[in-house]
Amino acid sequence: MGRHAILPPGTGTLADPWGPVLAVAAHHRCRLVRQVTAEMVMLVGERVPLRRDRRRTSCHVRQISMYVCHVVLQISLTDIGYSFGRDRTTVSHACNVVEDRRDDQAFDDFIAALERVVTCFFGAPGGRDHA
Repeated sequence: MGRHAILPPGTGTLADPWGPVLAVAAHHRCRLVRQVTAEMVMLVGERVPLRRDRRRTSCHVRQISMYVCHVVLQISLTDIGYSFGRDRTTVSHACNVVEDRRDDQAFDDFIAALERVVTCFFGAPGGRDHA
């Protein structure tokens, strides 16, 4: 069996023998946000100031995804960290990096558009849709 073992039906969580129980919804939301972020980065191409190096671009996509998961979906830093295979302090650092980069108008516009897409996808934080 893989790293994650599935708990009995109805529990709605994954059991990780090396860590705490992680809500399935948070894990799947983080994966979807990362996929949407990567797609949007590819769509905007040169308009968003990201590094050209593939490894750095991958790192930026992960940082942006972590930021959006925390700010828009209000997922805890710990749950985001487990979803991305990182520590909560790494998620905190990613959020700070993205927040600092929002001074750049083009980057801020990109993040705002991504936040709107994710909000449309999942609804407002806490499961409440905007009126």
